[in-house]
Amino acid sequence: MSSATDYSEAGERNRVAGQPLSHLSIEVGHFYMDELVNGVDRIHAQLRKVAPIVADQIAAAEREFGPGARVSTCFLVDDYFWNRTGARSRETRRTADPREVLPKLLEAAQTCGVPIDYLAREAGCAEVPSFLDGEPVGAPVRLAEMMAARIVPEPEREGTGRRPPTVESGWLCNGRRSSEFDAGQAMRIARYRPPEEFGARNHSIFLDVQLWSRQLEEVAGEQVERILWSCPFLASIWQLLRLGLIRDEGAMVAAPVPWPDPWPSDWSRLPAVVQLNPDAKPFAAYRALSVLPYGYLGIEHAVRVILDHLQLDEDVQAKLVERGASERNPVPVPRLATRRLNHIFLGDV
Repeated sequence: MSSATDYSEAGERNRVAGQPLSHLSIEVGHFYMDELVNGVDRIHAQLRKVAPIVADQIAAAEREFGPGARVSTCFLVDDYFWNRTGARSRETRRTADPREVLPKLLEAAQTCGVPIDYLAREAGCAEVPSFLDGEPVGAPVRLAEMMAARIVPEPEREGTGRRPPTVESGWLCNGRRSSEFDAGQAMRIARYRPPEEFGARNHSIFLDVQLWSRQLEEVAGEQVERILWSCPFLASIWQLLRLGLIRDEGAMVAAPVPWPDPWPSDWSRLPAVVQLNPDAKPFAAYRALSVLPYGYLGIEHAVRVILDHLQLDEDVQAKLVERGASERNPVPVPRLATRRLNHIFLGDV
């Protein structure tokens, strides 16, 4: 059976587009842009740790799913915040030119034995451009905005209504905030109540995540308010793309685009996901693994909180379950996205 089988049910008017699927998608490390523009030693040091992990994971997938196991690798470039920080100098921006950064990264990966099948842009998790003949065309899909509308916060027990809802505040938590946020707390003396994680086992690990902020930018001489999406929120969208869980009116979003041409001088002229290896297995997968430096542990904790509060398309999830069951070696597909997502964190030594 083709892994691109259209998902549909008898009587449905709206078809949910099928998507090619690998068994496993491996994210092979991550760097901030300033790390990519400043030498290669740090890049080599991280990728040398990643290489044996990738080999071990491919071997494990082949043991579980057979010699035909489909495994793809990917790398996410940190271009979103880099291009939105006004303090960057012209020289600094020049050194972050894709024509400078990408050859350096890909050469380092090849030297260290780390295959990169797909290259993705973090900015593409905010807005997905459409491409025709290698050029961006039409209006982009406002992906972050679309996913923000799917956030469903848990109702706060004994809530006072003092704190604005997530849709206004841009903050999402995994429990009840402390009594410091209770209405009128400053005007009376009351016993302090600490924050509480919903569903905590014995003790709480309370997390309050900022999904976005608002900032003023000058456009054509006028101040315009823009939303700056947070790293954890964009990372949660990135993981959903890798798990094949996002559709826009039934259609695939951010389908990989082959890129045989020279690299452009601006990141915005690249697709959200670029296919580097023409023989690569599919970008999206039943399972996703991210191999990251330990400094990203906090971000990935926030990602899991966000994923647990997103209302995803039930039809897409149901069809993924059916698709996994129909594989030659059946693949169980949990309905919770966080149960399909794994991490390996790299230390300094």
